[in-house]
Amino acid sequence: MKSNKVRFWETRPNYSTKNGKRAVRSYTVRWTVAGREKSETFAGKARAERFRSRLVAAAEREPFNVDSGLPDSMAREVSAVTWYALACAYMDEKWPKLAAKGRVSLAEGLMAVTPVLVKNTRGMPGPAVLRRALRNWAFNPPRRDSDKPEEIAAALRWLEKASAPVSALEESRLITKALDACATNLNGKPSKPEYYRRRRRGFYGALKYAVREKQLSANPLDGTDERDWKPPEVVHTVDRRGVPNPKQVAALLEAVSKVGRTQGPRLVAVFGSMYYGMLRPSEAVNLRKDDCTLPASGWGLLEVAEVKSAAGKQWTDNGDVHETRGLKGRPVDTVRPVPIPPELVELLRAHLEEHGTAPDGRLFRTYKGGVYQPSTLWRVLEVARGKALTATQAKTPLARKPYDFRHAGVSWRLNSGVPATQVAEWAGHSVEVLQRIYAHCLDGEDGLWFQRMDAALRR
Repeated sequence: MKSNKVRFWETRPNYSTKNGKRAVRSYTVRWTVAGREKSETFAGKARAERFRSRLVAAAEREPFNVDSGLPDSMAREVSAVTWYALACAYMDEKWPKLAAKGRVSLAEGLMAVTPVLVKNTRGMPGPAVLRRALRNWAFNPPRRDSDKPEEIAAALRWLEKASAPVSALEESRLITKALDACATNLNGKPSKPEYYRRRRRGFYGALKYAVREKQLSANPLDGTDERDWKPPEVVHTVDRRGVPNPKQVAALLEAVSKVGRTQGPRLVAVFGSMYYGMLRPSEAVNLRKDDCTLPASGWGLLEVAEVKSAAGKQWTDNGDVHETRGLKGRPVDTVRPVPIPPELVELLRAHLEEHGTAPDGRLFRTYKGGVYQPSTLWRVLEVARGKALTATQAKTPLARKPYDFRHAGVSWRLNSGVPATQVAEWAGHSVEVLQRIYAHCLDGEDGLWFQRMDAALRR
């Protein structure tokens, strides 16, 4: 039943008292339809007034449903597909097409925006509970319908009810909130540019999916440069303060070899492979004896074909922590040849002589035969930094991450005069990415260029 008998009250503030102080905590919009009282409560006054204005405008042109208290134009929004439902459907579609790490990346992008794309925050669960519910159940299709703690089930029920309709994302206000969420860490500080790009990419893909499913007429993120929102400035180059020079690398490798009784000696060739072979950590831990040509003297060769990516048990198809996959950004079955200097040949030969290989031919394995976790590399490196660096250097970003050894290996070749095209081929990059990210970031190499410039002036 519908009625044109609609009356409105002024928006009412709702107060709460905390520490003896009275403050507004929310605002309620109240109206009647055919004498039946209706209400909606919002966290902010602006949102409440905007909702009331829409009701008032609708009352001038159409009747209201007596049961729902809304005109048909607004009732359609309420009954439309919600953002939460669409995000779950998008994750379902992408799951079988993505590697485990890609699944994690997409889930994190959807997790960033979903808590802010809601109609109101009344009864909203705590942030930690909401993140756990989204990560471990909502955006993990195989686990979504599995048993879950009551607080998690309650959080997901709240999301189902509170999530904004997809149609509401055509408002720039909601898009701005979502982009702000992509650019903000959990502690409220700006996120790193790579995290922002990753989250925005996941959000953009979901909106594109909404257009394809005819839930949106166009992707609201197309043309966001024209909106009153500025994305964080992106710095593409490697922080040169974090990249060790050859002498520092040698000292760090020596220090790694002395970490613990057996752990460091088993890992020194892993770090050596990341530096001298420019391998990513996920490539280094999966290096096999058959991938290596190790002559008695001179340069050798690595032929890199697969990686062991540590995504976590809940993101892989077989329930293992690591997922074996092809090279990053390369067609299936691509093999990347990397010439390696005598220093790495010697390290790998010594490792094979001392530790042998795993049954599947891997050079590097834990004492139980498993694949090394990224956290292990970080812990060993942290101890080694304390041994190899001065107290002042240890406080800087110098060699703080295992990946910095790869950065150093690429930069060492570039600064040695190897053509960028050749280094890019060995490193598994495009030339454009190589020149944009890696060029000239060695610590302590300025003196070399000063000497060359001085020599040129003297001539």
